[in-house]
Amino acid sequence: MTPVNTLEVRSPLDGRVTGAVAIHDAAHVERTIARLRGEQTAWERAGVAERVRWLYRYRDWLLDNADGLSALLHEVTGKPVGEAPTEVFLTVDVINYYGRNARKFLADETPPPHSILLAAKRLRTRYRPYPVVGILSPWNYPLALTLFDAVAALLAGASVVVKPAPITSHIVRACVDGWAEIGAPPVFDCVTGEAATGSAVIDAVDYVQFTGSTATGTLVAQRAAARLVPCSLELGGKDPAIVLADADLKKAAAGITFGGLSNSGQMCTSVERVYVEEPVYDAFVDELVSAVSTVRQGATSGFDVDLTSLISRTQLEIAQRHVDDAVAKGARILIGGKATGNGFGFQPTVLVDVDHTMDVMTEETFGPLLPVMKVRDAEAAIRLANASDYGLSASIWSRNVRRATAIGEQLEVGSVDVNDVSAHLACFPLPQSGWKKSGLGARLGGAYGLRKYCRTQAVLTDRIATPLVPLLLWFPYSAAKAKVLDTTFRLIDGKDLRRKLGL
Repeated sequence: MTPVNTLEVRSPLDGRVTGAVAIHDAAHVERTIARLRGEQTAWERAGVAERVRWLYRYRDWLLDNADGLSALLHEVTGKPVGEAPTEVFLTVDVINYYGRNARKFLADETPPPHSILLAAKRLRTRYRPYPVVGILSPWNYPLALTLFDAVAALLAGASVVVKPAPITSHIVRACVDGWAEIGAPPVFDCVTGEAATGSAVIDAVDYVQFTGSTATGTLVAQRAAARLVPCSLELGGKDPAIVLADADLKKAAAGITFGGLSNSGQMCTSVERVYVEEPVYDAFVDELVSAVSTVRQGATSGFDVDLTSLISRTQLEIAQRHVDDAVAKGARILIGGKATGNGFGFQPTVLVDVDHTMDVMTEETFGPLLPVMKVRDAEAAIRLANASDYGLSASIWSRNVRRATAIGEQLEVGSVDVNDVSAHLACFPLPQSGWKKSGLGARLGGAYGLRKYCRTQAVLTDRIATPLVPLLLWFPYSAAKAKVLDTTFRLIDGKDLRRKLGL
């Protein structure tokens, strides 16, 4: 059935209409999920090796179509052409990583009995997939943050339905069409629309994976909780960078520039606050301004652009509001500070003389702003870094890796990079988790990344027939049975002679 309503989508680079997105209603969503649920049992029973085989064929399709997917990413998100292919290749890397390890990660576990009373039992933990996983994916990394989760859920044996952000629905639809194009089992589909479509997904699936703002994530969690459906949330961030006095300042400035400005600052893990120890503050600021001044901004489609446009007028207005608020409260702009006038572009900006009374230091910007604050010492930096509702990731810059690591252990964040930014995002054995209002659960993380999409099932069988325990525990109760049980448990669990003998 052809949806009645559509949503017009425009390129953030020039406002040109790039197409229309179907708005699927609840009935369409329910039919789609019912169909996926019907296909899931066969997909699970096919086994890990067969699922890996299909994911490897999908990997090959992604590689064969990498140029077209990257061009589409550039069009719908405004990403520079030098940045867009990263989403494709990271996804391919995820498929290879989990393809190599899926059998081990999903294998049954056979823990030994904890007590002699169960010595005759064979214990087994099985990982059984949720039938249908719903993925609500964001616009800032629409391909990677859809497929990272979809790949893991599919390998776990679940069916997957994706509801992407409206503005990036075309790229997600293309990825789902690729799954069908290789002839894979029909366990991966996409529905499109706005908030009502996402709500319908939450109301029908068995597990919800959401990536987006903290405000929306809170609503997702509440809706899932009403059905007792588990969810995993990757939400907002206000990620700090701490520059210690012994840091390589040129490297720190280059890394923080990249960490704060890549994808125009539209990453959950973008550097959005910089704390610098007083002795090197002035020198670091000079290095940072120098690094930011070399970033090439524009709206062309070549490799001569490092920074393009924000995704929407809303994001542009947030960036401008944060700059204006900071300046009104005493901050100074050293470079940038205003819209470019082309599309939704905003100049890469360095602000100094900032403090925590300013929105730019406390609210998520999701734009190319780097506010830099002078601190007395590392202890002050730790205190200020932790003075946030968010806790996604942080970076620490120091030549003393041991000291930097110790500081990282005091930060209330899910990931810490030392002398790097966002490196953890490409380190799949490690979990990417959000603390505080930055989320629930984690993405990836070795075996966890697959097992999160599974329900655990405990299975007990007899190694040998042992009628003694049932005879003692089952009906009918008696004083004699109670005495035998009391003596048995005391002998097994007592840690001294008096308690073993019940004296």
